[in-house]
Amino acid sequence: MITLTRKLKKETPASNGPQIIDASKRVSIRDRLLVKEVQEMEQTLPGTCSVKFDNPDELFNISLTVSPDEGYWAGGTFHFHIHVTEDYNMAPPEVKCLTKLWHPNISEDGDICLSLLRQNSIDSLGWAPTRRIKDVVWGLNSLFTDLLNFDDPLNLQATELYLKDKEAFRTKVNDYVKQYAKR
Repeated sequence: MITLTRKLKKETPASNGPQIIDASKRVSIRDRLLVKEVQEMEQTLPGTCSVKFDNPDELFNISLTVSPDEGYWAGGTFHFHIHVTEDYNMAPPEVKCLTKLWHPNISEDGDICLSLLRQNSIDSLGWAPTRRIKDVVWGLNSLFTDLLNFDDPLNLQATELYLKDKEAFRTKVNDYVKQYAKR
């Protein structure tokens, strides 16, 4: 993050004389937005989340860890990769769950059903340019508590098991946590 901030400062002209701008070194709008958003996000992260940047020059690649302290997935640690495309903030980031889990809104392959990650959503809760990366983090965190949605499932088998036998659902979630997501 510090490196990208320095890069932004170097782009600001120090004198009023003519300057040559190398297009390959120009900072994108996405990167300018992310410098500000990442600082804000780090200050307002839920206590069950942490973020990491493998490369401080690539704020558009975010590693998110969610460790729920309540609910079905308590005791597990779940890893997500958030990739912010060049179209940001007009398009939502791409998010993948890297930890295999049993969840109605996350497939075993890591695809995620969360309305704010949809460009077009029928419930008016989809992506909008006013949304921020922190909204995505809070939304992903909430999938383990209050945003758990059995009415709009991605993993139909998980939903069917929950509706048929809540105890069997809990057991299967616990088995997945022990096998793939133990802290």
